[in-house]
Amino acid sequence: MKLIDLSVSISPRIREPLPAKIDYASHEDGARQAAAVLGLSADVFPEGKAWATETVTLNTHAGTHVDAPWHYWPTSEGQPARTIDELPLEWFYSDGVLLDFSMKPPGYEITTDDLIAELDRIGYILKPLDIVLIRSDADKRLYHEHYAFLHAGVSAEATRWLLEQGIKVVGTDGWGWDIPLNLQAEAYRKDPREGVLWAAHYVGKDKEYCQIEKLANLDQLPQAFGFKVACFPVKVERASAGWARPVAIFE
Repeated sequence: MKLIDLSVSISPRIREPLPAKIDYASHEDGARQAAAVLGLSADVFPEGKAWATETVTLNTHAGTHVDAPWHYWPTSEGQPARTIDELPLEWFYSDGVLLDFSMKPPGYEITTDDLIAELDRIGYILKPLDIVLIRSDADKRLYHEHYAFLHAGVSAEATRWLLEQGIKVVGTDGWGWDIPLNLQAEAYRKDPREGVLWAAHYVGKDKEYCQIEKLANLDQLPQAFGFKVACFPVKVERASAGWARPVAIFE
């Protein structure tokens, strides 16, 4: 069995709108912490060293994560939208399908025709519960100043088409699933109407689904299908997302 890590590290170096903060406590810090808890002095520990720990301040949408239907809208398919801790585990372990759009420029909006053409190219027919991964190679620019603006996005109609094939989980190596936020804002200024901003996300009002965002290493997958993806989200109570460490599994 071969495992390929599809996640990015949680890091404050990622230039994104919702950055992480990590405070590192050394072994010496740990000795002082432990001593305070136990009512002892730090020198009782070998060389004055005990546990090393980290305190992480983290939005649920920082790092590689899975968006829950609750993230998109309060309701989905006419029912209260489910949060990340309410979703079935079966969604997050299934056959993976890689669609390669790395040749498209940053900001390109992937259409239904693009999806169909890529599926034809690789010779694959989608089936319900496949996990569809969109490669744009944005992860190669993870620490770039404008990382959040450097991915190809997926249109609302293409997203809806995927969901109509029975797909419940999709993923991208970009900062977000839609086209970059700066291009959404630019389009809205030119045409200020509903349906311009966050259009693909809002498909979740009508079709219940999850997005994995900030994937990595999709270029390392040796084939476009014939592998499993495990992407179980962390169970955060009543949350709109959960961090994940997606893995591609090849027998």
